[in-house]
Amino acid sequence: MRHRKKFNHLGRKVAHRKAMLSNMASSLILHKRISTTTAKAKALKMYVEPLITKSKVDSTHSRRVVFGYLKQKEAVTELFREISPKITNRNGGYTRILKTGNRLGDNAEMCIVELVDFNETYTTEKKAEAKKSTRRRRGGKSTAKAETTETVEAKADEATDKKEE
Repeated sequence: MRHRKKFNHLGRKVAHRKAMLSNMASSLILHKRISTTTAKAKALKMYVEPLITKSKVDSTHSRRVVFGYLKQKEAVTELFREISPKITNRNGGYTRILKTGNRLGDNAEMCIVELVDFNETYTTEKKAEAKKSTRRRRGGKSTAKAETTETVEAKADEATDKKEE
């Protein structure tokens, strides 16, 4: 019986499953987004999130532990250089699974796995634009009328001043 056993074996033996998850995690770290089946994505999420958490502490020990899982030097370097500075404030939930529908060949449920802080669609901060004052033509005409009445009054005052002299 498999009571309280949550691990998905994905229909593979141990060595094949470890190699597949290692390759998928390296691809996710290098490319920031990969497309796969939903079952593999959930297994990958459980595999890669502890590695990203370990990358917050940049020490020789944590690099060696992560390298033991990923087995690719470039992926480890990318994880510690580019990814870990961006996720220092985040307490977990480093990956996002977006379902994309079913695959045509075997109707498997497909999805996209991506790193949360590297999606430009969601992470670009929208700056609050200064509220523009609405300009109406009516406001411009009223000021123009005020100016014309002022100029007429000023001309009348000048004329009366000249007569008095």
